[in-house]
Amino acid sequence: MNLLVVGSGGREHALCWNLAASPLVNKLICAPGNAGIAAVATCRPVGVGDLDGLLQLCRDEHIDFVVVGPEVPLVLGLVDKLEAAGFGCFGPNAAAARLEGSKGFMKDICAKYGIPTAFYGRFDALAPAEAYIRKHGAPIVVKADGLAAGKGVTVAMTLDEALQAVQGLFTQAGAEVVIEEFLEGEEVSFFALVDGKHALPLASAQDHKRVGDGDSGPNTGGMGAYSPATVLTPDLQRVVMDSIINPTVAAMQAEGAPFKGVLFAGLMLTQQGPKLLEYNVRFGDPECQTLMLRLKSDLLPALIAARDGMLKDFDLRWHDEAALCVVMAGKGYPGDPARGGVISGLEAAAAVPGAAVFHAGTKPGTDGAIIADGGRVLGVCGLGRDVAAAQAVAYAAVGKIQWQDGFCRSDIGWRAIAREKSGAREKSGAGESTAARE
Repeated sequence: MNLLVVGSGGREHALCWNLAASPLVNKLICAPGNAGIAAVATCRPVGVGDLDGLLQLCRDEHIDFVVVGPEVPLVLGLVDKLEAAGFGCFGPNAAAARLEGSKGFMKDICAKYGIPTAFYGRFDALAPAEAYIRKHGAPIVVKADGLAAGKGVTVAMTLDEALQAVQGLFTQAGAEVVIEEFLEGEEVSFFALVDGKHALPLASAQDHKRVGDGDSGPNTGGMGAYSPATVLTPDLQRVVMDSIINPTVAAMQAEGAPFKGVLFAGLMLTQQGPKLLEYNVRFGDPECQTLMLRLKSDLLPALIAARDGMLKDFDLRWHDEAALCVVMAGKGYPGDPARGGVISGLEAAAAVPGAAVFHAGTKPGTDGAIIADGGRVLGVCGLGRDVAAAQAVAYAAVGKIQWQDGFCRSDIGWRAIAREKSGAREKSGAGESTAARE
């Protein structure tokens, strides 16, 4: 098959890395790709929002199947456009992508179909939003309704912080806001493939959103992740499938917008059980990197089965080991990051046993040099018998990389490692309070 992967980040590098090993793949194209992806796929300079350009690329390269990585082209309707032209795609159409494209839509689905989530209000004007905040008090969560690149959420611990957040959101014309209950518990990510009617559970992960050690500083798109998240026990996974994932699949079918693709559920494990914080309609970044390291099976048949409605009896095999990803970012991130610096030592990092390096924001320079060209630039990963071992591998690989303008957290996986050291598995709701998912 001739395969096209749409995207340019660490998620897409991990997907290309996995798919390039499939015996079903004859030609692998990535648009637009990055310097790391270029080692496993042919990169074409077509942006993820250029729907017409991507359609023409499919025609020019005689593409048989398209895997859409990021959320923006999904919400814009890339799958609708390509499917209408005869190109099979993995990912939801625009109607189903509203689960991520509109937080208000997602919350309304939860309310209508009894899916456990925080109570909430939707607002398209400032005054009633402010009144709602004053009525319910703090802590409270303020969210932009639409896509916000992982940064559209304020977990306000004071009334003034909440009011400032909502006032800032309503400075934009046509703004809509969701304000919701602050949930206490431990946050976890869970992934399932969906074919419109059936859901195939994949794996769990835990992301680290804050920029600094100890979960300090501003929120980011993600500074690291590990999988599996042992706090999400097998029993809790069954609860998530029965009370959240499967009801959502049925709800979208009932709404006339059947979902096909990957459902990425951001969950809070509360004392009342798992509750849905939000849905993403694509693989997470950097969670995808850890999932691809742990996946034993060929991913491509599963993606095709999701598109074709054939997941009911499908199965995937996973490594028992844990995987951990450390994000290296440019100094200044999540603000304006340093760009243009040369990165070296990547081959030595990848040569560490159990390690893999995925590029997220790089471009090729002269004489084979790799240049930093983004906020989150590298995902340095490790595979090990447990999270502590995976962490040791990942940071050993980080230590091989020379990049003057780069930084990373030094404590990715700290919650799981603390549990491993204590030998205790926390039950739902026993964790500390964490910020709501972006």
